[in-house]
Amino acid sequence: MRISFGSVASLALCFTVSAFAAEPFDDKFRQLEELLPTPNTYRTASGAPGHAYWQQRADYTIRATLDEARREIDGSGTITYHNQSPDTLGYLWVQLDQNIYKPDSDARRMTTAPSRQAWAKTGEDSMKFEGLRGMLARGDFQGGFNIRALKSADGQPLKYVINRTMMRIDLPQPLKPGQDFVFQIDWDYRINEQKVLGGRAGYEYFEEDKNALFEVAQWFPRMAAYYDAAGWQHKQFLGSGEFTLEFGDYDVQLTVPADHIIAATGELQNPQDVLTAAQRERLEKARSSDKPVIIVTQKEAEAAEKSVSRAQKTWHFKATNVRDFAWASSRKFIWDAQGYSKGGSKLMAMSYYPKEGNPLWEKYSTQAIVHTIEQYNKYSIDYPYPTAISVNGPVGGMEYPMISFNGPRPVKDKKTGALTYSKRTKYGLIGVIIHEVGHNYYPMIINSDERQWTWMDEGLNTFVQYLAQQAWEENYPASRGEPRDIVDYMRSGDQVPIMTNSESLLQFGNNAYAKPAAGLNILRETILGRELFDYAFKQYAQRWKFKRPTPADFFRTMEDASGTDLDWFWRGWFYTTDPVDISIDGITEYGVSSKNPETEKSWKKAQKSAQPESVTDRANKGMPRRVDAHPELKDFYNQHDDFTVTNKDRNSYAEALAGLEPWEKDLLKQGKHLYLVDLSNVGGMVMPLILEIELKSGKKYVERVPAEVWRYSPKKITKVVITDEPMVGLVQDPYWETADIDTSNNAWPRKITPSRLELFKSEKSTKDNLMHDFNTPLKGKGGTPARDEQA
Repeated sequence: MRISFGSVASLALCFTVSAFAAEPFDDKFRQLEELLPTPNTYRTASGAPGHAYWQQRADYTIRATLDEARREIDGSGTITYHNQSPDTLGYLWVQLDQNIYKPDSDARRMTTAPSRQAWAKTGEDSMKFEGLRGMLARGDFQGGFNIRALKSADGQPLKYVINRTMMRIDLPQPLKPGQDFVFQIDWDYRINEQKVLGGRAGYEYFEEDKNALFEVAQWFPRMAAYYDAAGWQHKQFLGSGEFTLEFGDYDVQLTVPADHIIAATGELQNPQDVLTAAQRERLEKARSSDKPVIIVTQKEAEAAEKSVSRAQKTWHFKATNVRDFAWASSRKFIWDAQGYSKGGSKLMAMSYYPKEGNPLWEKYSTQAIVHTIEQYNKYSIDYPYPTAISVNGPVGGMEYPMISFNGPRPVKDKKTGALTYSKRTKYGLIGVIIHEVGHNYYPMIINSDERQWTWMDEGLNTFVQYLAQQAWEENYPASRGEPRDIVDYMRSGDQVPIMTNSESLLQFGNNAYAKPAAGLNILRETILGRELFDYAFKQYAQRWKFKRPTPADFFRTMEDASGTDLDWFWRGWFYTTDPVDISIDGITEYGVSSKNPETEKSWKKAQKSAQPESVTDRANKGMPRRVDAHPELKDFYNQHDDFTVTNKDRNSYAEALAGLEPWEKDLLKQGKHLYLVDLSNVGGMVMPLILEIELKSGKKYVERVPAEVWRYSPKKITKVVITDEPMVGLVQDPYWETADIDTSNNAWPRKITPSRLELFKSEKSTKDNLMHDFNTPLKGKGGTPARDEQA
């Protein structure tokens, strides 16, 4: 098709507007003002904390004893609550997370069986042994906090009400702004067996050496968060939504069997009381070492396993400005450590693990901690704490300030006793340590509300984990972060928006971890570019370290610091389940008319000749014609056709040229090729266009078009592509960087999709063949078939 200068722009606009006018307008670029809270003096429109920002604080002094034989924790503590809000408080709310293990807890009463649809897929009702064991054990286990005493600082009993996993303390008098309230609490509870009852903490029993390993968390009554955007965060703990807590200082003394080693949040205050001289010497050496130093050797740990000390030791820890405290204790622990000092970070990276974790843990755990600190510091803030710890125990992966619980171990060969591990286990260990240590940043320091918005800690952390894994080694087998890895989920029907309460998420891992991480990767690589994204992302971390951001603060900061309107992206990726599916529907070529009749009529004649010959003309070939028999019937029109150039044509061309400016004459000579590319937004989520253009010479190049190309017509557009030579191919999203769920419609001309067909030989099944089963030889009975007593 040929087109004259002056009409290309109007034609392209006509294509876009006509598509828009055909259907009701769906504004994908509508701003988020109606969804986001109104900015105020606490949280600004730029996404930064306001000049009147405030947050509460709670300081803890705790004394606790681990009864290893009874699997119990006995504790007492003093909590100082600082009301730094502008509000007067009549009561306080405290989290009692262990109450999830009470027989009548909501979590227990809400237990459901696998769906009928899931059972239908297997053809029979089935359940894992572990699943039934856990369900039965939950009914028998008498867990939950036993609150023995609750008193004010002067020893007077305080009135309180327990509502499942929350406890309300009614204050003797209202707590005014700027005032503190001190209270004392005594409690105890039974520790759950994690491998049986699950959970984010618990003990593991080792049958071989009759020892236990304790990972202790959510182990003391903790102050609930009170903040400007939500008031008291007292949503019940049901298991999925994690914890929303206040920062404070901790002074904790833990009494355990004398042969135990403890890993804990904070710094050890009394190493001379609990460590040998050799262990203290090794620890000091580790501070300046460039590789891990063994503090408690495997030989020492194995020796400790062989007897149980009846004596006790008290380990004293202090932690400053943390939002929680967790610890682990066992005589089985091997312990290694390495110092790290760079920039604003100075810490000890340490790992604790039983012999069952080697050779994997000794090789990788502490190295992975150091790598995490190095990488996360680049993208967020300098790690501010004095320790970073990874513990191997029953919990597969869980984070607390300065300490994380991580699960993968080698497997033991039953015949040889050799310990080996798979590639999946190796990278699973490295990945989970990066992830859980990375949680120190999100949400342990950048303190988002996990009980409400899981993606704000899991999604952001998974994204930075992905970046850190890329820096570990080339072709690291990451499972989350790449947009292409979220495609199956994005095309599924079992979805809810990312902006869904933590306890209501479907496909928890995909929704809270993988989809936000993939979206941020798209934002970094495709929409903003690394320079703009990295600056804005780090600005968010710097603004909100040791503060409590909300989703609006993240969205607004990313826009403010990058100078980019991203409301369309947050709306589509976070507030809907629309997938990305952009289709190339067709391409029309427009060569630029030179106005030269010799050239243009020749081009039209060529186009005519290129049309398929009609079936009638083919059948009539060789048929006698009258003009052939009577040549005198031929005249001028038998010698010339519609493509003959006339003098009038030449005169008109000369007159047209005379009226053109020199630059207009040059433009006619350039011979540009114009293409109108019809595109459909099939999925609903708008995205930038990434167009890989292939020319006749074989040259390929990529043209990137911002997402705003869809602003007037979010469903169908026509994009103008101009090339210097003929275009022979076009691919949308050639690098699979936008999570497009259907790449079969991304190319023009269409490409054949390769696959493989597996052939198999059908066999007659013996399933439900009672005669076959009856005559099967009985194992251990000499191979004799069962005897038919009725025969």
